[in-house]
Amino acid sequence: MAGLIAPVARLIEEFSKLPGVGRKTAQRLTYHMLRAPSDEARGLAQALVAIKEQVAYCGVCCNITDIGIDPCDTCSDARRDATRICVVEEPLDVLAIERTGEFRGRYHVLHGAISPIDGIGPDQIRARELVVRVAAGGIDEVILATNPNLEGEATAMYLAELIEPHVSLVSRIARGLPVGGDLEYADDVTLIRSLQGRRQVEHS
Repeated sequence: MAGLIAPVARLIEEFSKLPGVGRKTAQRLTYHMLRAPSDEARGLAQALVAIKEQVAYCGVCCNITDIGIDPCDTCSDARRDATRICVVEEPLDVLAIERTGEFRGRYHVLHGAISPIDGIGPDQIRARELVVRVAAGGIDEVILATNPNLEGEATAMYLAELIEPHVSLVSRIARGLPVGGDLEYADDVTLIRSLQGRRQVEHS
């Protein structure tokens, strides 16, 4: 990058790889870190390394967990309803639903949604793990809480076809959420209404 010394140009380049961060934002973040105390920069660097070295995925629900804690705290909580699974796209969606206090079952995190235009197919998300989990038995209901956009709807319909032979009820969260929105930005009341108004998935 012309006019910039290598360490600055490199950090701008790395920041710009983050989702939602454009070139100007990457530059502002870089110059903020340049002006910040050394302890702040070291703290950020250590946190970035720790998230890769100390965080793992639960072998049951695929949500994030601490290294060495598998299954995760939610899956091992005997107070939660093991017969109901809420399927979400990302770990942040679990936090959003947990804030409502409405759902006391277990989760399954897909880590994405089917999006052919972005080259994301069923094999790039944790769909296979969900099917294996449901096929093992003991599940009464699967709630498909993928985002209410084209990718989320396509993912929900795909999953419904796969798991319907193995579970008595497959439901979809109601339209309390705006089409095109993300669960992590929804308010608690909207999420509660969506969970309460979920419906069974039907095929034409």
